[in-house]
Amino acid sequence: MNKIIVVNHPEKWQLPVENISIISAQDYLTNPEFAKLKNARIFNLCKDYSYQSKGYYVSLLAEARGHIAIPTVMNIVDLREPKLVKIVSEEFDDLIQNSLKNLKSQEFTLSIYFGQNVAQKYKELSAMFYRHFQIPFLRVKFNFTTKWNIKSVRAISESEIPAEHKESMYHFAAQYFAKKRYDTPKSHQADYDLAILVQPNDPAPPSNPKAIKKFIELAEKMNFYVEVISPKDLSRLSAFDALFIRQSTEVNNEAYSFARKAQQEGIALVDYPDAILKCCNKVYMAEALENANIPTPKTIIVHKDNKNDVLKVTGLPCVLKSPDSTFSFGVKKANTEEEFQELVNFMLKKSDLIIAQEYTFSEYDWRIGILDDVPIFACRYFMAKGHWQIYNWDASKKDDQDGNADCFPIEKVPDKILNAALKSAKLMGKGLYGIDVKEVDGKPLVIEINDNPNIDFGVEDLYYGDQIYIAILTALKNRLERK
Repeated sequence: MNKIIVVNHPEKWQLPVENISIISAQDYLTNPEFAKLKNARIFNLCKDYSYQSKGYYVSLLAEARGHIAIPTVMNIVDLREPKLVKIVSEEFDDLIQNSLKNLKSQEFTLSIYFGQNVAQKYKELSAMFYRHFQIPFLRVKFNFTTKWNIKSVRAISESEIPAEHKESMYHFAAQYFAKKRYDTPKSHQADYDLAILVQPNDPAPPSNPKAIKKFIELAEKMNFYVEVISPKDLSRLSAFDALFIRQSTEVNNEAYSFARKAQQEGIALVDYPDAILKCCNKVYMAEALENANIPTPKTIIVHKDNKNDVLKVTGLPCVLKSPDSTFSFGVKKANTEEEFQELVNFMLKKSDLIIAQEYTFSEYDWRIGILDDVPIFACRYFMAKGHWQIYNWDASKKDDQDGNADCFPIEKVPDKILNAALKSAKLMGKGLYGIDVKEVDGKPLVIEINDNPNIDFGVEDLYYGDQIYIAILTALKNRLERK
């Protein structure tokens, strides 16, 4: 397996390790050779893992390319979530108290380099934090009240490592990169009871009130206790056995926190946090679809160095997408070169990478609902009145915000559409997905993979009725019974 260390400034790194390459983040993100590379392990040592930074995208695109990323995007996002850090604090409280019991001060900072600390006595504690977060350079701050508590956990850059620790850090690095196996955190076992997460006043809820009522009615017939919960109920999640997310999902909203906590505690769920991370980022999706040879409109990942070459690939009109756009929010169409330049410069201020696609006209988009690799519904969504997308959030009338829809039996869906959808869903693993496919000149073009597809009463259930709801509830029950 190819081992590659990705850093911001390769010239500053001198590691005495054989058979390992050190490259820049910019090179990994933009050089097509790395997109084609197979069988690679990517060690992401970028100085910044913040959302939509180069460090974030290195791990994201590594996963899209089928590379093994350390840390994963999930590891990176976990580190920013204080509620998840609290879970660690509670779970490993005995180890924390025993490791720090002889300290006389009220505060303590633990610096962890590749799972180790310069003091041998903190070896077990350091290894625990690394196993959980998988971040190469980690700094944990504790304070003492009636006992030791975690004050903060954050990734640090190589420049923040004290000079007196550098020699030890390089020694730990040499040991780490010479390994053949790398530990990953394990999930925990749990039990039964269904929570449906709904966001009050969600601007684009994935299920309308009648659908939520239908889920509750059928779940109760299947011997679930059901409660609709809101984002403020994260602390109560442990009381449930299963979680069904029916609020808009984004990396930076509560849905991810709920999904990740559910996964960590062994609670059966739909959506998985991994699906949220991948489907909510158009950059990951573009790379993953291309890597799997799934047909899409002509697509290019845009960054500051190639923005002037984009229109040579996509032509005009050109569709520009923010990485985390959902329900057509953050998706713009440039009809002229001037519009393109204005939009691309604005969007690159918010993210190091964005997506550009050729504009492909169609009267409707197919939406194939797929649950655990099995299609469960098929719809055609027509464009909103006088608009180029199925949603028009700027429409003056609410009735004009979205287009009409019709529903089909699975066997009536053209084979090429269904096959493209099934192949796309497999990229994301088990879960509930809505695959958007256009048919252009007789060919399928995959537009999007949605991790949290609409299940609305009177739309997606129009053909199969209760079977749609029962299939999802049965999948949750199967997850529980496999434990």
